[in-house]
Amino acid sequence: MSATVAASPRTSGAGRATTGPARRAELTGTGMLVRFALRRDRVRALVWVLGIVLLVLVNVPSIKGLYPTQADLDEAATSFGDNAAARALNGPAYALDTLGGQVVFQVGAFGLVVVGLMSLFMVGRLTRGEEESGRTELIRSMAVGRHAPAAAALVIVVGMSLVAGALVALGLVAQGLPGAGSVAMGASYVAFGVFMAALTTVAAQLTENTRVVYGISGAVLGYAYVLRAAGDAGDGALSWLSPIGWSQKSRAFAGEDWWPLLIGPVLGLILLVLAAELASRRDLGGGLVPPRPGPAVAAPSLGRPLGLALRLQRGSLIGWSVGVLLTGVSYGSIANDVEDFFDDSDAMEDLMARAGGDIVESYLSTALLVTALIGAGFAVQAALRLRSEEGAQRAEAILATRVSRWQWAASHLAVALLGSLVVLLAGGLGIGVTYALVAGDMGELPRLLGAAVAYAPAVWVLVGLAMALFGLAPRASAAVWGLLAFCFLVGMLSEVLDLPGWVNGLSPFEHVPLLPSAELDVVPLVVLTIVAVGLTAAGLVGFRRRDLSSA
Repeated sequence: MSATVAASPRTSGAGRATTGPARRAELTGTGMLVRFALRRDRVRALVWVLGIVLLVLVNVPSIKGLYPTQADLDEAATSFGDNAAARALNGPAYALDTLGGQVVFQVGAFGLVVVGLMSLFMVGRLTRGEEESGRTELIRSMAVGRHAPAAAALVIVVGMSLVAGALVALGLVAQGLPGAGSVAMGASYVAFGVFMAALTTVAAQLTENTRVVYGISGAVLGYAYVLRAAGDAGDGALSWLSPIGWSQKSRAFAGEDWWPLLIGPVLGLILLVLAAELASRRDLGGGLVPPRPGPAVAAPSLGRPLGLALRLQRGSLIGWSVGVLLTGVSYGSIANDVEDFFDDSDAMEDLMARAGGDIVESYLSTALLVTALIGAGFAVQAALRLRSEEGAQRAEAILATRVSRWQWAASHLAVALLGSLVVLLAGGLGIGVTYALVAGDMGELPRLLGAAVAYAPAVWVLVGLAMALFGLAPRASAAVWGLLAFCFLVGMLSEVLDLPGWVNGLSPFEHVPLLPSAELDVVPLVVLTIVAVGLTAAGLVGFRRRDLSSA
């Protein structure tokens, strides 16, 4: 026992703290792991960074088009600044009579949420995800320090945040915005990205399940958004309790205040110290919080492919449904006031009326499109669960039984297809109930639920594409996330960017009638369904013919 203690890298002599050389030894191999992870995930990292940069930069020409004169900016500043719902959705009303202030406001908290998601998913994947797959154990069998995998993940994710923030700042300056405000906005992204990376590193020490890590960090991200929204809708005091609020307190383009940007990184350093200490107190592959023991006998449903698939994806379905429901509630709660909100802004009125009909119905159509695009994220994630199960070699164990390939794949596809309906209904329910209450007409609820379900065929096309890639080109399966990002771009900014009609037509969502402002046309919905069936069938056939892969 004494020999073991003496040899431990955490001690040097009788009870003394870890020495400097021992600490450095715990980081041995960090550079090698950084290079390895970048080689493997370079496309994923590039997509995240470019997505964040484009999210910000494409808003500049769109806002210039919406508010071409100073008078238009002054009108917008009055309209948005006096509306608590708009501040809750976007952020504090700083310098809205300037182009830079409008860019910060319009991108709002959404841009910071995307940065947080980037840090959350990348750190979780590179830390707990690697442990769960068994790769960390293999790597640690070599000359690699205890904290090297987590340090490599942090180097990569913090680097991604720095690159994204720098490109945002340079892009804004290139489009004629003031340098100080551009740097402040880019720095706010970096500060929040660093904080979320550190937070997720701590969460990765607590549990041995990657999805729970995502759930813990995602819950903090949701808390940050809700608390910021409540604060910005009022006097802004509550926003100081939100990590998102800290970044927005930098007041980009509104007389920059730099010191709030230090809060996130400083707390991040404290969290990293905590993460290192927690990592030293747990076993490799385990978590500080032991998993809850399950029942001695499994439920009968787990003996069938569909029951197992549903159990595996139950938490994800609930999480996405609740998130889309709350998004719908936020949109529906202000729908009845949207006409007064845009009454003094001809530019905003023209934008919201692009779907035809009156302003309120056009707003509801746009809100339903947004919830459908968000809900499509669950469908893609659920369909790609096939690939993650195969890569983790769990599929091989299941297929070694009497379960056929078709049964196993169809079970996860059923969860993706039917679960997407649940998520779409959650969005329609959130919008429908709140709008029906504020409008005093419960007859609006079934109409808006039907409008939400109309997007199901478009979502199913993405599921079909994910299945086709899984069956025919499994290494390219993640490309379906790129198509979803493209659908977001087309759905939100096609008119502002003046994209050609054939480019817009590549998005399945563009073929869905913009209900309730437009008339229902079932022909494109039938065509989309046929396309989804064809893609799914091609993927099933390809999967039955190819070899299983762990790559």
